[in-house]
Amino acid sequence: MDIEWGTLGGVFGVSLGITIVVVVMFSLGIAARARAAGEPRPARALPRRGRERWAMVVSAVCFAACLAVAGYGIDLIIPG
Repeated sequence: MDIEWGTLGGVFGVSLGITIVVVVMFSLGIAARARAAGEPRPARALPRRGRERWAMVVSAVCFAACLAVAGYGIDLIIPG
């Protein structure tokens, strides 16, 4: 039995990269959700309601991306 170290290293690298991306996306989703909840911020160009709406959209996209990655991983593990 022979181990292909290059392939094993590639799998490790991809796994590490995807893990970092999912953690960052989830963290951005939490930060956007907190902003949408109405944290006090100084006035900017967008009205407050517009910023809250965009924060909710960003939060939903981040959480959907995390859910998609998790679903794809489960699909790879469970044959069907």
